[in-house]
Amino acid sequence: MSNPPTAPTHAPVPVSGPKTASPPPYRLRLPGPAPVPDRVKEAMSAPVVNHRGPEFRSTLAQAQEKMQQLLGTREPVLFFASSGTGMMEASLVNTIDAGDRVLVVVNGQFGERFSSIAAALGAQVDTLEVPWGEAVDPDAVRDCVTKIDYRAVVVIHNESSTGIVNPMKDIGDALRDQATLLIADSVSGLGGIEMKQDEWGIDIVVSASQKCLMCPPGAGLVSLSAHARSLVEREGGKHCFYWDFRKALASAAKHETPFTPPTALITGLTESLQMIGEEGIPQVLRRHTRLASALRAGCVALGLSCFGQHDALSSTVVVMNVPDGLNGADIVRLLYERHRMVIAGARNKLAGKIIRLGVMGHIHEDDILRDLAQLEDVLRLLGWSCGTGAGVKAAEAVLASP
Repeated sequence: MSNPPTAPTHAPVPVSGPKTASPPPYRLRLPGPAPVPDRVKEAMSAPVVNHRGPEFRSTLAQAQEKMQQLLGTREPVLFFASSGTGMMEASLVNTIDAGDRVLVVVNGQFGERFSSIAAALGAQVDTLEVPWGEAVDPDAVRDCVTKIDYRAVVVIHNESSTGIVNPMKDIGDALRDQATLLIADSVSGLGGIEMKQDEWGIDIVVSASQKCLMCPPGAGLVSLSAHARSLVEREGGKHCFYWDFRKALASAAKHETPFTPPTALITGLTESLQMIGEEGIPQVLRRHTRLASALRAGCVALGLSCFGQHDALSSTVVVMNVPDGLNGADIVRLLYERHRMVIAGARNKLAGKIIRLGVMGHIHEDDILRDLAQLEDVLRLLGWSCGTGAGVKAAEAVLASP
């Protein structure tokens, strides 16, 4: 176990890494984008086909069906060439009009982003502010909605800036008898954290390809409940062009998209969903939880502490407090310079105070153990005292448990 937090014994040393005949392999350990498996890369390298032809319609039909299983819905799934932020905007541009009241739960950076999008579209935006590192109380959401007639309530399922999961099932229960739309951003959650859209009463789920879905960035997706579709298709509803869900729904019924889709990404996504199906969705979710628990245990053994509410910690993003006297940016920099291991710090009010590591998609035990060995090396270089191999040993103990 580490000594109590103290200032480093020497200043950070600029290093370029060990002198070797060839550089170490690049290790993408961000909370997205995440590593892409070889099977997915191979699928994406297939010849480009007609995006209106039978081959791609078959691929899109498979992607739609498999994604429904992962989302826990029988409702349509729409695909766009888009980032997750594009799908956040699309979910609102199709369902709200200027002047509509929208409640956004803000307990991190992406709640703030959703609030900014709603404001840019002319909504009257109220925010339910939750301390960063905590999950929202569903009763607080219910109280807000009983006082004001909101068109939509927006919640980040897995807030990757803080590593906190919001209780979507309980929020759905809290809004069960309300006409208010429930919109969930699960960009960093879907595929690594349980989602049961229909059962939980979530009207719109948005996500993207580059995190637990094990593909490169560039494909966005959205799933709509019947209630959401009724708003999308309402008379006099807001009109848009590229983001128009009415066009997308009509095309999806024919296993097409209204505009040119990212065909290679959808082909890769179909393969990644096949991999998830082969492992089994429950098994995939348990693997994420187990690996995240092992990584946290190892970081604690190195003298770092977990950031956030312990009963709401993410299975896809591990966020650790940086000890006093150290700076998260130095840890991030030296991990890359010495080991070509790429993790994240923070680009918000937590800058320098935390580090963030992804546990997303194609990640296994060896990845976690290597993370901890390389993190220990960098912490020692920065003057932090920790037991030799303590992080790896703690993680191995978690991994060895039933």
